[in-house]
Amino acid sequence: MSTAETSRFVRLRVELVLEIDDEGAVTHAARRQVAEDKEVPAGERAQVESAVTQDTAEALAYLVDPFVLVDGVPGVELQQASWSSEHIDYDPDSPDWELGEDDVDEDGEEDDEGGVVDGKEYRGYSV
Repeated sequence: MSTAETSRFVRLRVELVLEIDDEGAVTHAARRQVAEDKEVPAGERAQVESAVTQDTAEALAYLVDPFVLVDGVPGVELQQASWSSEHIDYDPDSPDWELGEDDVDEDGEEDDEGGVVDGKEYRGYSV
């Protein structure tokens, strides 16, 4: 492809594995952020608070903001973002465990699950 034919849009994939050693701190921070978040409609606030209280992965997904990754990068405007968080079995010494292995389904097709969020309208968390 020549430069003129190259798309201006780039998909940046980031995968993190985090170890949570203080679930209470994560939950507390998420609940505090829900309380302060002006973009969460009053009618949904109790549901979001319940979700982040019951599941540490949900709390973490609420706290991690991928928009911050590109904020301030010159010449870049975020168009969409999606992310999710889940509990996993992790053994860093296992040869079977690799980053990104869940990105392709059995048919070799890219797995495109996850909520798509308009970065200008929503914080990026959906219940």
